[in-house]
Amino acid sequence: MTFRILLVPGVNPDRWLRVWQQRLTDVPVELVHAQPDEAVTVLRSGGADVALVRLPAVGDDLSTIPLYTESTVVVVPKDHVFSVVEEIDAADLDDELLVVPLDDQLRWADHPGTAFAGDPVPTTADAVELVAAGVGVLVLPQSLGRLHQRRGLVVRTVRDAPGSAVGLAWVTDRYDDLTEEFIGIVRGRTATSSRGRGAPTPEAAPPKPRGGASGKGGSGKSTSGKGGSGKNASGRTSPAKGSATPRARKPRPR
Repeated sequence: MTFRILLVPGVNPDRWLRVWQQRLTDVPVELVHAQPDEAVTVLRSGGADVALVRLPAVGDDLSTIPLYTESTVVVVPKDHVFSVVEEIDAADLDDELLVVPLDDQLRWADHPGTAFAGDPVPTTADAVELVAAGVGVLVLPQSLGRLHQRRGLVVRTVRDAPGSAVGLAWVTDRYDDLTEEFIGIVRGRTATSSRGRGAPTPEAAPPKPRGGASGKGGSGKSTSGKGGSGKNASGRTSPAKGSATPRARKPRPR
């Protein structure tokens, strides 16, 4: 049995995979890669058990859990004025020519600046090539900026730009124990609180003591009390534990 996780570009599942390998040593993981516009189709067709995708993932047959939201960055040539700072404001893009590829994942509807009016740019990789050639700038999620980083270009954070949400998606009717286990891992659920297959087996309770002189069902008390005296079988008082037995006195000569 293999658990298949679909990934779109820029999403890194390493921290969750390490936990999976610790808890479910008998279930290997297969990573399935797909472009963002193909991810949901592959998931629905049975090509993966769950998918880490950019939200929203639309469909009444899907269940999703938001995981995190990435910051937005701008990619510019290394000699661009933005290269001298670590962060910029969205308003700083007002005078820039923005290259927006057809596979754009930011979906910034009212972005500042002027959109590139040349031929449609098919992919983010193509857009990066244009920026490297000095044609405009590119805004995109931070992980994609790292993925496409190359010599001659720099990446700077855009403080007040909209982010890109990443979430976990699965087909609702195909929910099973392994899906439950992965949901618990991405949510940070510990092994002891896990409800999936990787939940630890409860330890067996220690056996109860049998009835007897000191067990349940017996008196549970010794014949002599702690630090005091008790009665022996004949009903006579015996000395307390740890006390010396008095010696008989010899008569003194008169």
